[in-house]
Amino acid sequence: MKYIILLVAILANVYCGYGQGHNTKDTSVTLKVYGNCIQCKHRIEAALKTKAIVSADWNIDTKILSIIYNPSATTLDKIEQRIADAGHDTEHKKAKDATYNSLPSCCLYRQNEADEKATLLIDSTKQTPANIAANMVQGVVMEEDSKGNFKPLASASVYWLADNTGVMTDNTGTFTIPQKSAGSRLVISYTGYQPDTISIADKNQLKIILACGRQLKDVTVTYTAKPYYASSLTPIRTQTVGEKELFKAACCNLSESFETNPSVDVSFNDAVTGSKQIQLLGLSGIYTQLTVENMPGPRGIATANGLSFIPGPWIESIQLTKGTGSVANGYESIAGQINIEEKKPETAEKLYTNVYVNDQGKTDLNVNLVHKVNNHWSTALLVHDDFLQNKNLDENRDGFRDLPSGNQFTLLNRWKYDNNKGLLAQFGFKLLKDNKTGGQLDFNPSTDKFTTNHYGVGLNTERYEAFGKIGYVFPQKKYKSIGLQLAAYTDNQNDYFGLTAYNAKQQNFYGNLIYQSIIGNTNHKFRTGLSFVYDNYNETFNTVNYKRKEIVPGAFFEYTWDASTKFNVVAGLRADDNNLYGAFVTPRLNARYQPFKNTTIRISGGRGERTANIFAENLGWFVSSRTVNILSTNAGGAYGLKPEIAWNEGISLDQKFMLASRQGNITLDFFRTDFQNQVVADAEKSAQQISFYNLQGRSYSNSLQAEVNYELVKHLDVRLAYRLFDVKTTYHDELLQRPLVAKQRAFANINYETANKWKFDYTVQLTGQKRLPYSGDNPAAYQWQTYSPAFVTMNAQVSKSLSNWDVYIGVENLNNFYQKQLLIDAANPFGHYFDGSIVWGPTFGRMWYAGLRFKIK
Repeated sequence: MKYIILLVAILANVYCGYGQGHNTKDTSVTLKVYGNCIQCKHRIEAALKTKAIVSADWNIDTKILSIIYNPSATTLDKIEQRIADAGHDTEHKKAKDATYNSLPSCCLYRQNEADEKATLLIDSTKQTPANIAANMVQGVVMEEDSKGNFKPLASASVYWLADNTGVMTDNTGTFTIPQKSAGSRLVISYTGYQPDTISIADKNQLKIILACGRQLKDVTVTYTAKPYYASSLTPIRTQTVGEKELFKAACCNLSESFETNPSVDVSFNDAVTGSKQIQLLGLSGIYTQLTVENMPGPRGIATANGLSFIPGPWIESIQLTKGTGSVANGYESIAGQINIEEKKPETAEKLYTNVYVNDQGKTDLNVNLVHKVNNHWSTALLVHDDFLQNKNLDENRDGFRDLPSGNQFTLLNRWKYDNNKGLLAQFGFKLLKDNKTGGQLDFNPSTDKFTTNHYGVGLNTERYEAFGKIGYVFPQKKYKSIGLQLAAYTDNQNDYFGLTAYNAKQQNFYGNLIYQSIIGNTNHKFRTGLSFVYDNYNETFNTVNYKRKEIVPGAFFEYTWDASTKFNVVAGLRADDNNLYGAFVTPRLNARYQPFKNTTIRISGGRGERTANIFAENLGWFVSSRTVNILSTNAGGAYGLKPEIAWNEGISLDQKFMLASRQGNITLDFFRTDFQNQVVADAEKSAQQISFYNLQGRSYSNSLQAEVNYELVKHLDVRLAYRLFDVKTTYHDELLQRPLVAKQRAFANINYETANKWKFDYTVQLTGQKRLPYSGDNPAAYQWQTYSPAFVTMNAQVSKSLSNWDVYIGVENLNNFYQKQLLIDAANPFGHYFDGSIVWGPTFGRMWYAGLRFKIK
């Protein structure tokens, strides 16, 4: 949702009357008017035959009244009153019961009133609350009284100049209107004021100048849309992170896109590979479903490095949902869902380039090209290349490279088709090649690979993807649509960790058919569909080969009940049949209640199920001398293990407030996850082993978070958060705190933007103690403490916008805190006690970076 506040100010000493030189340009708006038949149409239109109304046309099917009127001669409030006096309800005025009851029986609409609010098909296959919200413009129009207080203006007109489609503000001065393409012009008018036309050249900012009567003094008010928000209208709470929020940090790839988000933790998997993992609700990122435009993102064998496969400059926005979410997105989500919206051919910049360098020697190059072929076709080409050639990066002097050197190249070409009659289609392909080498400084893969000369790590990935979507929105019934998603990829990985080899290939096909419509009226919506997932795995760990095919057809049904503006529910059920584990059912429920105008309470609950990929999801443990044990109990399952099954329940409270005439919001949420079964990665029995087995006992996660966002002074935004975790798992009949998970975390982000487009961003985080895995069977010299120390990290960035250019410079880990001993027994990497998997803090110290962006819109 592009949240834009439009402030129309009236000076206390200015009188704005009718006929004092104001603009009398006719205005076109649409209203919802209830009725049933042709008699209703005649009655409604006859009531509006006045000199002030140029034309009026009511559509029987959609209940939409289109009018053109002279704003200097009448108001929308008076127009709605005339309609109500004729016996027909509008969204803001209700006809008197006596007048309504006197209508002919065929015109008595209240008994089967159908509120056909047209919903937008943002994605050609599914409508998620986050996507719908992201494509709406919301705002409030206000005036200033003689005491300097602001009060809302009801019945102000807000409409698009291109097609005259618009809305009017309600009695609180607020409005919601569907977003048009970039560059569209929006008109705001109110009786007694000169209407003004503004261009939306930048989705994130509008500038409005409204003049009152013949006054020469204009009032200009500018408000920047929030790049970090959660809609208060949907039962599923989705936090949207926009491009402007992502620009607060370098964001070279997805793994670096959460530095200003207090809900998501990002940490290194180990001390050598440079790969990162996320944590949500205190659980590993494997329990968070990663999707790209609501289709499966990197998963399976791509889990360990998949976050780095999505370049930051490709990202348009990120939607974060805690809890199990919607059944339409599949059954794998347990802790939450992260959906990535990539740059679109129809909305992205014609040219976008980004160059990034840091003092470690890493360089990122990005070029995005967009071309509109004609009125129906558009295409985008997105190219990313990053490389690090510094093979002597060893800040802690342990003889190992702090980051692997190498190169990643990835490309995306996508096409979009829109016949402007309801048919939408898009398709494209991606390719990625990632080759990195790490380990000891003197390691040379051509002579030392799989020898004991020097310890080395190699990560080599080739990935090819193709996707397509096609959808149709019924023109006369925009609440009804049908769509099909298709995707396929092949992923090849060849990795090694000293003498340990891991080679894997995954082939995937995904299909999802979705139909959505209403039951009677748009207070009762549903979507239903069929899905199909095919995975073919071929993995070799050292000399042992693991092959499996997973085939999972499924069906789902999801019902949405909008009982009122204060209460709505989404209830979903899906049934799937896994050829390895059999049939299973996934129920999910999300509800929203708004007891007061600025207070939103949500509850959620549901089930999630997934298949563990024990090697790909635990590569960090293999940077060690640990032996691997798999305690199989299910001969037909993957690796002889059962699927992971969990139930998640949550409650959240969002409270908006006004303080010193500036908006703020407070969010409180609590989520609990209980595992019915979990594949446990057990490093507690011995420091020389890692064992995988099915859960025998309890495993759960409790997450409590409080967050405050507030504009402290004009253009100075502050975000504060505190989070408390209680995450425990049973290891050998003992319920222990899950290792390498901080029990507490505090977060603060301060962002300031000047009028001449300087931006300053500062983030500080306090990470609490983490319990470390058992090391008691190592010699004393190779043991580590039971808990890591708490620590603080700071990041900062300064940027400047110059026309089409953005220049930025920043620093990560400003206070230069890092884990001094990343490797146990680093001098003997082929010995019994070598271990690089116990990483609890930053792996390197202060790092400076700089970059340059160039855009042509």
